[in-house]
Amino acid sequence: MGTSRARRAAAATDAAPLTADLMEQTDGRRHPILTPPPAEPPDQGGAFRFTGRGLGLVWKTSPPLLIAMASLTVIAGLLPAAAAWVGKLIIDAVVAQDGALTLRWVVVEGVIIAGLTAVQRAQTVTQSLLRAQLSQTVNLLILTRATQLGLPQFEDAELYDQMTRARREASTRPLSLVQRLMSVAQHGITLLTYAGLLWAFSPLAVLVVALAGLPAFLAETRFSDAAFRLFRWRTPETRQRAYYETVIAREDFAKETQLYGLGPLFLQRYTDIFERLYAEDRRLTLRRGAWGWALGLLSTATFYGAYVYIAMSAVRGTISLGEMTMYLVVFKQGQSAFATILQSIGGMYEDNLYLSNLFEFLAVPVAQLAGTQVAGAAPGTGLELQGVSFRYPGSDRDALTDISFTLRPGEKLAIVGENGSGKTTLIKLLTRLYEPTSGRILLDGTDLRDWQVDALRARIGVIFQDFVRYQIQAGENIGVGDVAHLTDRERWAHAARLGMADAVMDQLPDGYETQLGKWFGGGRELSLGQWQKVALSRAFMRQDADILVLDEPTASMDAAAEAQVFDLVRERGEHRMAVLISHRFSTVRTADTILVMHHGRIIERGTHEELLALGGTYAHLFTLQAAGFQ
Repeated sequence: MGTSRARRAAAATDAAPLTADLMEQTDGRRHPILTPPPAEPPDQGGAFRFTGRGLGLVWKTSPPLLIAMASLTVIAGLLPAAAAWVGKLIIDAVVAQDGALTLRWVVVEGVIIAGLTAVQRAQTVTQSLLRAQLSQTVNLLILTRATQLGLPQFEDAELYDQMTRARREASTRPLSLVQRLMSVAQHGITLLTYAGLLWAFSPLAVLVVALAGLPAFLAETRFSDAAFRLFRWRTPETRQRAYYETVIAREDFAKETQLYGLGPLFLQRYTDIFERLYAEDRRLTLRRGAWGWALGLLSTATFYGAYVYIAMSAVRGTISLGEMTMYLVVFKQGQSAFATILQSIGGMYEDNLYLSNLFEFLAVPVAQLAGTQVAGAAPGTGLELQGVSFRYPGSDRDALTDISFTLRPGEKLAIVGENGSGKTTLIKLLTRLYEPTSGRILLDGTDLRDWQVDALRARIGVIFQDFVRYQIQAGENIGVGDVAHLTDRERWAHAARLGMADAVMDQLPDGYETQLGKWFGGGRELSLGQWQKVALSRAFMRQDADILVLDEPTASMDAAAEAQVFDLVRERGEHRMAVLISHRFSTVRTADTILVMHHGRIIERGTHEELLALGGTYAHLFTLQAAGFQ
């Protein structure tokens, strides 16, 4: 349990179907293997293999905006060459001393430049709108997949690394891929028109433009791959750094952080991780910068070599002054356009690397909870556990071993034992958050694995000891216990009375409409005991539930309040089965049956009187606890 909470603290559809190779046999049944794919860098054989899927995401987000981007790209690709040609005509008109013709071509160039400016601005607006929509689309995909994962997957650190990588880059990379693809198209069109103009002067010049940018492209691609590998390999450290930031800055950690003087310790660890990551970034950035500067010199030398050749051609009278100016502009801008194309292709390669994180996470196998039964084969027979054992994924020992008991309608079962004895794990099996490694759990004569999961959980009202304090309205904080009746005020009030939260609601300034928690403006914070009453009321929201599971529901209440809760469970749940977990033996003594657990096994069972007479672990602990009140 401690490991699970630590993993949770260290951490928010296009998925591949669950196939036969993702299944394993247990007890003659087939269950999904929930181990996610390894987090090693993916095979780079298909460098642009995610381009089509990335474009598909953008198209799914907004076809009109994508079409607008493509149209603007074509126009933006044609206008620069037109401007360069008109520039030549202006200079030739000046040399010919034709004022009217010069003025006419200047006006034409002004219109072209104004049009190019408008197109560029329209591109910026279109990209901004698409970016906002695409971020929502991708985040919805990620969060939707997160809602489909099973609890064992949420407690897997590798999966958290996958989710973190996907969320950090996925919302920007698809649009970046499209922008770079559009850049390749735009500058490709421009380059073709430039090449047509330059070819008339010298085919060799066209070849020089193409070759001069290749070394920089190859180097940039290599560095993109290195940067991506750094990004993947240090995801755990990045999550650790985010965790320390959370502990220092969140209000629910502030008390202990300040009381124990943990701020400097966590700040130092936060800084140490940064320094380690920064050192890696610094080495890569310096190498990238040095190579970029050296290869940039090659591009500059190429341009000035062409400059000399074109200028000398003008001196010899081979070309006019206007043609010299045009060829210089075309060569320079053609060189720039080709470099931009190569840079965009390199960026697309990098985007594909990062998109692999998104599609890798979306392909994580979803825990398909099989089962179609909405009623048991033997109604009224209650719960029965038959030799149930469970082992957490990756663990070398069982958390539960050979657990067997029966709970009939109307009976109240109490479970006691030290922390780590398996009590909460057992509750998770009863609610089918986990499935047994071996053995069976029956409800009304039908195995839980054969129940339709929503029908099963509709019959269970539960509160865990580590319940959530939702930063939403007070009424909804209770209503989340039954989402189908989330806004039902009458159910809120009824559940609040049963869970003793009605007095808490009366003290709030806006009653059930009061914002709880301090994360948002106007919120009211509750004491831990008040929060526990709100959480307890959630368990009573499901009025049709005939199984009530209370996992340490009163740990933050006084003894009198706890006794009142258990009295209510008995009075209001005459026909309900109840499973109660508590460390206070004075309250569980009223249960019909008490189970004593130790290291995942049931070591004693019976009524309060029977266990006292047995003189075992229960009797010893009860005597110790009772002595504390004397």
